[in-house]
Amino acid sequence: MDSNRSLHYPLHRREVVEQVLSQRGTMLVVAGLGAPAWDVSAVGDEALNFPLWGAMGGAVSIGLGLALAQPSRRVMVITGDGEMLMGLGSLATVAVQSPPNLAIVVLDNERYGETGMQTTHTADKVDLASVASASGIPTCGTIKDHDGLRSVLPQILAEKGPVFFNIKVCAENLPLVLPPKDGAFLKDRFRLALLGNNAAC
Repeated sequence: MDSNRSLHYPLHRREVVEQVLSQRGTMLVVAGLGAPAWDVSAVGDEALNFPLWGAMGGAVSIGLGLALAQPSRRVMVITGDGEMLMGLGSLATVAVQSPPNLAIVVLDNERYGETGMQTTHTADKVDLASVASASGIPTCGTIKDHDGLRSVLPQILAEKGPVFFNIKVCAENLPLVLPPKDGAFLKDRFRLALLGNNAAC
């Protein structure tokens, strides 16, 4: 295993997230705990963002629930490789439920960034896009450079889903950009932005 491999990937996670969210419109965004939540917040703290402060492994399941409950809205899950590895079973459920409005983006730096940058299994033999494909998700891929990212942005943003893209990014320590820490506030803000006067407190 080459533990330094991800240092040489040309894509930077916050630039990737900025590109992915630059045309989000009214898309609902679930951000996995840790660095993906910081990255989404660095682009902008939006009411239609739902950043996780816990529930490791749960980002895709939460995104799936939203996609099923809100079939007219595009839902994007942005998470990391460590979080995705903990929730691999959710990919099978996504494939079986097959929501056409769900996109999953994994920022794969091959590291557990919040606990000391230890390497994850994706630094070795594990291919998350292949796992998603074998689970039955129809559109999957691994992206490693700028041209690849540009080519799949239309699929991430608009293709009939579910879609899954594993984006290899450089392993780097970045300044924290934290979303609000109050979980009840985040839930209520998201519900109000999504449902308006129909939101239940």
